[in-house]
Amino acid sequence: MGIDIIKVAARSRTTAVAGAIAAVIRQTRYAEVQAIGASAVNQAVKAVAIARNYLIDDHIDIACIPEFTEVDIKGETRTAIKLIVEPRHPQEPPAEEEPEEQLRTITAGQEMP
Repeated sequence: MGIDIIKVAARSRTTAVAGAIAAVIRQTRYAEVQAIGASAVNQAVKAVAIARNYLIDDHIDIACIPEFTEVDIKGETRTAIKLIVEPRHPQEPPAEEEPEEQLRTITAGQEMP
């Protein structure tokens, strides 16, 4: 039996996708979310954030690993973003936040200070 891939389109409802992600995580502890194009990737990332909230009552915290993948659509190879979603390991402590005065914003293309 293969892995079911949750495919997200630009017009996908984020709450519906989030529900699917949460259900798959509860069942198999592993989900793959696939999106092609900026709008679809945006919906997919928002859905992962919403799914994280859906899983709070189940004491499951999830992490997301993005990857590139190639998919065939009607004989044409397209590059997609695949988001691998898995529960975080309980032994991983949450990252400590930097004190506010040390936070800085880096604009794309800008050199780090």
